Amino acid sequence: MKKYTIILSACLALGSSVFAQSGKPLFTNAIGVQAYTFRSSMPKATVAVLDTIKALGITELEGEGSKDMPKEQFKKLCDERGIKIPSVGAGYDDIVKDPQAVVKLAKTLGASYVMVAWIPHKKEFTLEDAKKAVADFNRVGKILKENGLTFCYHSHGYEFGKYGDGTLFDYIAKNTDPRYVSFEIDILWSFHGGQDPAQLINKYPSRMKLMHLKDIRKGVANDLTGGTDTRNDVALGTGQINIPEVLKAAKKAGIKHYFIEDESPSYSKQLPVTIAYIKSLKN
Repeated sequence: MKKYTIILSACLALGSSVFAQSGKPLFTNAIGVQAYTFRSSMPKATVAVLDTIKALGITELEGEGSKDMPKEQFKKLCDERGIKIPSVGAGYDDIVKDPQAVVKLAKTLGASYVMVAWIPHKKEFTLEDAKKAVADFNRVGKILKENGLTFCYHSHGYEFGKYGDGTLFDYIAKNTDPRYVSFEIDILWSFHGGQDPAQLINKYPSRMKLMHLKDIRKGVANDLTGGTDTRNDVALGTGQINIPEVLKAAKKAGIKHYFIEDESPSYSKQLPVTIAYIKSLKN
């Protein structure tokens, strides 16, 4: 992993020179990363991955670590490197069946947010799927709130199918209780589902608490599948999404936690470019 860290550091230096601009920084929040980015290496080399995250200047992590490592140990390793865990993920079925277990997980890792990234459904996401999710989210969101946690649903693209004058996402947003249900906007999946992420944030500013920073390869068409080839994940600023406009909307909405999520096999090369791009953006 030493070689891996050196490569990342070299790319970061290169990225900084490529994206250098003048003016006041647009992005002033802590830089976070979604642990899923390291899904192939985290289980085998947790310590080395955390060292790499630290070397990149990333100070926030969304995730629970390796399944084989006790959560207390994972938190200790993160603490030793100055990495905070503001948010953890939970499977839909897991949180519906045993929300208290999810509460315990979040408390153990010191998280304030719990996000669910997928609503089970068949090929097409329907109104009935949305109605069930609304009921489940309101119930578990209330339980999390009573335990000092914020529940967030992570958009995935398929929720933007048309419904009435809007979308099924609008239905979920309007029928969930704002006291108990918030959102984590994944800008790639929102865009891939046919939305303008900046406009979506502007539409629901008080509901958007977290963000996944991602970009999608130029030329990739939008659809409602909630899926695309992982090679279509590209470094921020090199794809189709207007990142400065998204970050301006997010800043106005008061989003505090941003997690880079790069599902591409080339994430080790792309992460430093993404970080340098974010730091280069000016008002």
